[in-house]
Amino acid sequence: MLTMYNKKKEKKYGGNSPYEIFVDQTGYFTESRKTAVIPFESDIFAIRDENGDKYFEGKVTYFGHDDCSDDDIYIADFSDLKRPGSYRVTSNGKTSALFHIGDTVYNRLLHDTSKAFYFMRCGMALEERYAGEFAHGRCHCDEAELLAEGGYTKLTGGWHDAGDYGRYVTTGACTCAHLLYAFKLFPDIFSKLELDIPESSSGFPDILSECRYELEWLLKMQRDDGAAYHKATTMRHASFIMPERDNEQMYVFTISSSATADLCAVCALAASVFVHYDEEFAKRLTRASLRAYNWLEEHPEFIGFYNPSGCDTGLYSEESDIDNRYWAAGELYSLTGEKRFHDAFLSLSASPYFDGKTFIKLSLGYGHVGGFGSLAYMVADREDRNAAVAGGIKDLFVKEAYWLRDKCLKNGYGSTLEDYEYYWGSNMALMHNGIKLILAKMLTGKREFYDCALEQMHVLLGRNAIGISYVTGYGEYRSVHPHYRPAIADGVENCVPGLVIGGPNRELSDPYAKEIVPGGTPPMKCYADDERCYSLNEVAIYWNSSAVFLLAGIEALK
Repeated sequence: MLTMYNKKKEKKYGGNSPYEIFVDQTGYFTESRKTAVIPFESDIFAIRDENGDKYFEGKVTYFGHDDCSDDDIYIADFSDLKRPGSYRVTSNGKTSALFHIGDTVYNRLLHDTSKAFYFMRCGMALEERYAGEFAHGRCHCDEAELLAEGGYTKLTGGWHDAGDYGRYVTTGACTCAHLLYAFKLFPDIFSKLELDIPESSSGFPDILSECRYELEWLLKMQRDDGAAYHKATTMRHASFIMPERDNEQMYVFTISSSATADLCAVCALAASVFVHYDEEFAKRLTRASLRAYNWLEEHPEFIGFYNPSGCDTGLYSEESDIDNRYWAAGELYSLTGEKRFHDAFLSLSASPYFDGKTFIKLSLGYGHVGGFGSLAYMVADREDRNAAVAGGIKDLFVKEAYWLRDKCLKNGYGSTLEDYEYYWGSNMALMHNGIKLILAKMLTGKREFYDCALEQMHVLLGRNAIGISYVTGYGEYRSVHPHYRPAIADGVENCVPGLVIGGPNRELSDPYAKEIVPGGTPPMKCYADDERCYSLNEVAIYWNSSAVFLLAGIEALK
């Protein structure tokens, strides 16, 4: 097993990477800026092919000290090398991992990060024809017990949320929103993306078929009165077994207003997409969205979610639902143009605070979904859309992008994350920043925003202070022991490719992380490739969808 932190090592922090020069291990576009980070003093670097032949030589530039990594950073810039091929950076007798230059370096990555959702499917067998060596049997098909109302219900389908086998409405809605907006903004990218899933060649783009698998489950999570149950899980996380061996009783937990609003929003968003492919399904989605919205109007109070005694599965609790309602109103206005949704959106938009906390109108995560509501209003093709409000939202995105650009340019690794942003799932924050930069490129046409968005992908794929690629299956030195039950239980040496890892977490939020990572480790190096470390090394559907969104934008706008 690779263990990133070995106390026998002399280095104070960092891992046991065999490479001491850090690059995007997937690669660089022919015409893009190409840099490697050298975290040691150096003057000259060379670029050599797999045979050791030198193709480029240049001077190293000292960048400065980086607090997030505690590294003194030197930059090797080889942007002028445009010859497609596979290379390594060398300097002072040290080398980087292999990387590639070409215009299609991210094509397979987009495929695998998108197909990863197929491997997260619940309630069906993954056949060898589609899953290869990762095939397994049907799982979680027994009836689930309704905790609040009593009785049982069939609740098959949907995606396993993360390294565990739970299914959650708020995270599922967020994940679908990333994928659906990526499709709406960059349809040409997905029209030719074939994922080799059971629904391929159905006439639907494969990414929409994958979203539909989750949406069908989300519809089952709605009560007749419109409210949505918060989650469906067992009482405790399964041990490290295959999903078909997890035979504990499944429960459907109580409703929450955040889950109801998120279901309302994502169904309206999905209806706006599926109406061009399946009108009947779009009508089902619209009806579900309207039922949920009517329930929200009848219940203006916040109804939070709390795990009952004896339950340790994911909580995904929220402190307010105002951003969820903002998203719901925005999507339904965009879909229908009705005045009541428009009025509600404008009212919520004019109230920037809730419970004394800032209402974040740009956030694209499962716990703060205001950014989706803002996107909904920006793309709404409605004559009565308020130009001042839409313009204000655009200005917010652009202002945020300038702030992110400045952080990117001031960081030796090109990251937009500051020390306090290395929390559980920091790679999601990295991807969200990249998405915002891509949106700013679309809104302003400024290339600098695109370039900084691309830098975030370079960080994810190995040009970071650990020198590791945080996507399974990508890079010579990559995460290979994720906190993902099938990867541990399936007996297969390889891991499903294209799974995005949570990444460095300065809070070391699980006991194994605290044991493995030495105290005082800089934030960017607070990581261990150990399957026990769920706060560092887990996978999650909403991390993958964030990467898919960013990759689609990078490909579409290059």
